[in-house]
Amino acid sequence: MTSGNQSKRGRRTAKVAPPPVRAKGQRRQASPRIVATAAAGVVLLVLAAILGFTFSRGGSSPTNVPQRGTLANALPGAADVDKLLKGIPQHGNVLGRPAAPTTLVEYVDLQCPFCQEFETQAMPALIKLYVRTGKTKVELRPVAFIGADSQLGRSAAIAAGRQNKMFNFAELLYVNQGVENSGWLKDSLITAAAASIPGLDVPQLLAARNSTATDSRAAAFDRLSTRDAVRATPTILVGKTGGSLKPVTLASPSDAQSVAAALNRALR
Repeated sequence: MTSGNQSKRGRRTAKVAPPPVRAKGQRRQASPRIVATAAAGVVLLVLAAILGFTFSRGGSSPTNVPQRGTLANALPGAADVDKLLKGIPQHGNVLGRPAAPTTLVEYVDLQCPFCQEFETQAMPALIKLYVRTGKTKVELRPVAFIGADSQLGRSAAIAAGRQNKMFNFAELLYVNQGVENSGWLKDSLITAAAASIPGLDVPQLLAARNSTATDSRAAAFDRLSTRDAVRATPTILVGKTGGSLKPVTLASPSDAQSVAAALNRALR
């Protein structure tokens, strides 16, 4: 699969590929996003005070970190993410029944705005219709195409996956996503996101981000993305479990219909 196999509207390309072509009316409006990011920063400071976080002088490493995540005083969207995923099996980077007859693979960058649109507008319906019903399992394969925040987000998501909460963490970051390459993904946001996932061991996630196991998992995702010729995000592959997976062309970043059609064909 190459980048030409999917729509160029609403996909974030790797640094080695040309930037995505945006249709008229789809260009990003920077100013509102910057304002939103500033507001989000204020929210994070308030949350830090409420949850008891303090930050060491001269750095962003939190101290007095809560032991377990909870929905009390959580980040915006945490309750909706918990409701969407609650009761669905998770194991590492896989969401859904292990024996599900179809598989959906997502290559995403956690600071990609087009991935954010797909995850928040298309995936909830797909999860309810296909994953919760046992028809489909989803494999999330985070890549780091855009910049430093991509790598930070991926490491934290992989660490959450060690507690079988990767999807909760990734969805929560997308709901609270800032402007790409602005340095929005700080320890404060990672800690606040972890603390907003019920039952998650927050210190364990923070410690696991820089582990050899996390680095090995990230390298494995990179090898898979190279094998699958992934050049842009989101890249979606669908097919029968254990069989050949084929790329899905998205008409827009929020195109759930094309993915559903591909899943229905695979279910026949």
